[in-house]
Amino acid sequence: MSTFDYVEIPPDVIRLQSSIASDPVRPFTKISTSLPCSPTPTAAAAAASTTFSPTKSLSTLLLNTSFPAIPTSASPRKSSTTLLSTRDPLSIPITTVNFRRFVARVGPVFWLQDRVEEVLMWRCGWKYTGVWIAIYAFLCYFPRMVLLVPHAILAAIILFTYPTPSPSESITTKNPPAPVAPPPSEGSVDWQANLQAIQNLMGAFCDGYDTISPLTPHLIHRSTHTSLILTLTLLSFLFLLPVLPLIPLRLLFFVLGVSPFIWTHPVTQTRIIPLLKAAVNGSIVKGGNASATLTGVTSYKYTSLKIKLRRWIDDDRLDDKHWGAEMREVELWENERWAPGPSSSSSFGTQDDLDAVGSEFDVGDGSGSALLGAGAGTWSKTNLRPADRAPWTRARDGWSGVGGEVSSNLTFSLAPGWAFVETEGWRPDALGSWVSASGSNSCSASGSGDPIFGADDNGWVYTNDVWADPRRIPLEGWKTLGMTRRRRWVRRVYFDPALLENT
Repeated sequence: MSTFDYVEIPPDVIRLQSSIASDPVRPFTKISTSLPCSPTPTAAAAAASTTFSPTKSLSTLLLNTSFPAIPTSASPRKSSTTLLSTRDPLSIPITTVNFRRFVARVGPVFWLQDRVEEVLMWRCGWKYTGVWIAIYAFLCYFPRMVLLVPHAILAAIILFTYPTPSPSESITTKNPPAPVAPPPSEGSVDWQANLQAIQNLMGAFCDGYDTISPLTPHLIHRSTHTSLILTLTLLSFLFLLPVLPLIPLRLLFFVLGVSPFIWTHPVTQTRIIPLLKAAVNGSIVKGGNASATLTGVTSYKYTSLKIKLRRWIDDDRLDDKHWGAEMREVELWENERWAPGPSSSSSFGTQDDLDAVGSEFDVGDGSGSALLGAGAGTWSKTNLRPADRAPWTRARDGWSGVGGEVSSNLTFSLAPGWAFVETEGWRPDALGSWVSASGSNSCSASGSGDPIFGADDNGWVYTNDVWADPRRIPLEGWKTLGMTRRRRWVRRVYFDPALLENT
């Protein structure tokens, strides 16, 4: 009789006898062969450690990670009293067990989170969200009804889970109540869904923390504006005290509660917010039937506001040694020439140069490129002619006044005792305020917000082939005749007597 070499037969079973003619089982021939491309033990272990499976034991995943040796009674959180955060000592087995329990039982929390997000973000339509806004408005008008909200929630849960008998069941039949469903087992679909929600919630929390953390220095005396914030807080507190009885609380809470719904409405997100961004950036927004063009005086005002805001941020980053020292500005001029002709390059901008100087100014795909058409040519410093200006100059006329040598990282030597402000980099002159003072009589002062003269959004001032007739937007005829452009960069320096003594 044949033997099963690939089946383990329990010892307490009785094998059925059969005739040789009717035996369909044939013995297998054993052949020894080597595995194809057998991996080394080290590579196999590395591959196994990097492969993730949601159904894999969570304790194995946690314990596979390299942890430092932890004492048995480790308690990094020191507290004089027993708190929930210090109830158990730090232990990998306890962490594993609690995390497994948490993943299996956190499902209702994320269910509630999804429902709140659907209402707040208008995911189920305006009718669904509108009902909740109406309920909130009703509670704002009758605030005492808030005391009945817990009763309404409890009654809704009981009514929603009421068992509905099927028609085949008798009304007088009393079946035992169904047991409460246990938490999802490890590796099940619900368990993986909870793990996915935990993963995304951790990322969202970190994003929120990174957004708020830059504001904390202003509240913990790590910024020069802490005293100003404290003063404004106390003044507003004293101002609100006598007017508190005059504030309509119902209307106030209604406005505060409905504001998030207005902010997250699709119309606000797709039309109003882009329109506000266009107002700040001075650009053109086209979405549906909405379009806005901000030029001239309006564009100039918004650009001025951006520059003042950037300077305010730079001032906030200054150290104490900068505030007590004499400060000035140094200039640097960037020169480029247009090379007409077909080109597949998109080197209209100078992002590499911006990265080198640390300007922290986004030029996108290059200023002025959209005005001339994609592929029509390129802006580059390599297109400068031998008799042209140098790519980087220190004088306003582009020829004289180069007092120091411009090095590869776009900095230059300063007078003894002077140094660059370490907390900021080069900043472009986005207004083009230097155009009226450059000696050209063909342009008016850019301070009036002239839409023709001045600089574009990235600080470039366009000129003709001989570096004359400066304009904010290049003329169409310059494409064939030749054109150039210039941009002014500024950076602050301060005087440090210690540097002078060292020199």
